[in-house]
Amino acid sequence: MEKFKVLLQNPIYVFIVSFLLIGLLLVLVSPNFFEGEIIYRVGPHHTETIKAPLSLAYFIGLGYEQDEMKHVVDFYLTKRGYILAFCIWFGFPIVFAYRAYVEKRLKKN
Repeated sequence: MEKFKVLLQNPIYVFIVSFLLIGLLLVLVSPNFFEGEIIYRVGPHHTETIKAPLSLAYFIGLGYEQDEMKHVVDFYLTKRGYILAFCIWFGFPIVFAYRAYVEKRLKKN
């Protein structure tokens, strides 16, 4: 446990560990709060686009039933969805690593 505490004082390890943990949570828990659009096939030559909250797990094939995807042509995140995903997945680890960096600097002084 002591070695783990020493590792968590290093900002790079804090970033890597928090990045992996947040990534696993976003994929395995699959919260649907990233803004996206789903394109449904309505007729033989007609599609309809619907705005809906999406999960990052959908992009690797988790979190939905195959029957639900019967008429879905495509789904994707909007710009706001990408920004939110970036802020959560990269932003929080950067803030945690910065906090570890500042804490380490304050201990030296």
